[in-house]
Amino acid sequence: MTASTRVRVQRRPVHGVLLLDKPLGLSSNQALQKAKWLLRAEKAGHTGTLDPLASGILPLCFGAATKFSQLQLEADKTYETIVRLGVTTTTADAEGDVLQERAVTCSVGQVVEVLDAFMGPITQVPPMHSALKKDGKALYEYAREGVTVEREARNVVIHELELLDMQLQGDAPYLHLRVQCSKGTYIRTLGEDIGQALGCGGHLRMLRRVQTGHLHVEQAITLEALEAMDERQRIAALNATETLLSHHEPIELDAIEAGRFLSGVRRRGVWPDIPAAAIFGTAPRALLGVGHVHAGELIPDRLLSPIEIEQTLAQEYKLLNH
Repeated sequence: MTASTRVRVQRRPVHGVLLLDKPLGLSSNQALQKAKWLLRAEKAGHTGTLDPLASGILPLCFGAATKFSQLQLEADKTYETIVRLGVTTTTADAEGDVLQERAVTCSVGQVVEVLDAFMGPITQVPPMHSALKKDGKALYEYAREGVTVEREARNVVIHELELLDMQLQGDAPYLHLRVQCSKGTYIRTLGEDIGQALGCGGHLRMLRRVQTGHLHVEQAITLEALEAMDERQRIAALNATETLLSHHEPIELDAIEAGRFLSGVRRRGVWPDIPAAAIFGTAPRALLGVGHVHAGELIPDRLLSPIEIEQTLAQEYKLLNH
């Protein structure tokens, strides 16, 4: 199909959160663009990058939900990974060229000891094959040019490091791990560092994100499933924008108070201090935005526009009355 005959997609306002089970081989942005095209959405964004070699949950934000995508960037993540022991690669994963092969001579006791040592606060040097930027240029771009640049170590936290399975003998020894960690943790670096600490080196053979914040991969759908749906089913597959606000205390306002809040005016009430609140109008019930309460004052932090609220209600009404 030539550019002149290509069918133009008629975009429309779409609001909500799609929990996507990202497949292997696609970048986060490629997955986002495919979902955006299928939903014919005007505005969309994702909530943190998953490498093409990684699969798993990737919350995609549409319309009003893009205003709160940062919350998922900050959230703890949980991964399952397989670390192939005895082989190091240029990229710390299976895509890279082999750098070194070593015999795996560690015992089960040493594995447990090393994993314990990686629990809690640790420092990591970000890998060269990452999207982190140095002087406005992604590290992987330097790596492709054969250039290694100095990277500053960063502090991260490994909350849980569970050994699900392992094989220390045979042709392809490995550790199968579940990792719950803070934002900014590089699992490839963690796998490489664990292999180094065991004296044999290692690289990631598999990486799957199973949880981000309170959202689990079991709630997610695949691009294939989304593609097989009709238009109504695709919209119905979206979660409400407030799915991203699980750690926010809900506050409801009547119509008059809601209107004033949406104008950016602070409201007074009998609320206790609340650091993070999700504000809803009641007639009809609709998310208005987020704020916080200090000394009895409800202070707006991020507001939805009246048109976003109207379009969200229209989207819900259409689903209910189809």
